[in-house]
Amino acid sequence: MHRHGYKGRKFGRERDQRRALLKGLATSLVEYGKIETTLPKAKETARYIEKVITKAKKGDLASRRQVIAKLSTQAAAFKLVDEIAPQLTGRNSGHVRVLRTRMRTGDGAQLATVSFVDELKSIPKKEVKA
Repeated sequence: MHRHGYKGRKFGRERDQRRALLKGLATSLVEYGKIETTLPKAKETARYIEKVITKAKKGDLASRRQVIAKLSTQAAAFKLVDEIAPQLTGRNSGHVRVLRTRMRTGDGAQLATVSFVDELKSIPKKEVKA
């Protein structure tokens, strides 16, 4: 079978499993700022999260809802839209980087880290006094 015109990697999974995998990796990246996974998964996660960040930077209600749909948890989506995206306004693209790290000992798979290019500052949350 020819590969022309087929974008994306399959990872030996069905469609729903692939979507859940990318959603989980993207959510972890937003929550922790840096993740380590295999190189093909890291490259696909970078493609996926770039599109989500672009939506988050727009910041209106429809974009916020689309970001919530693309990430696993609402808390991660709110963090991306409210804290991370405003710090990434200086760039049009290239918000995350993929760096090869090491070979995994069990199966020899190439591992890579996915992280944000810009240094993100944690914004202290305002406490509401009752």
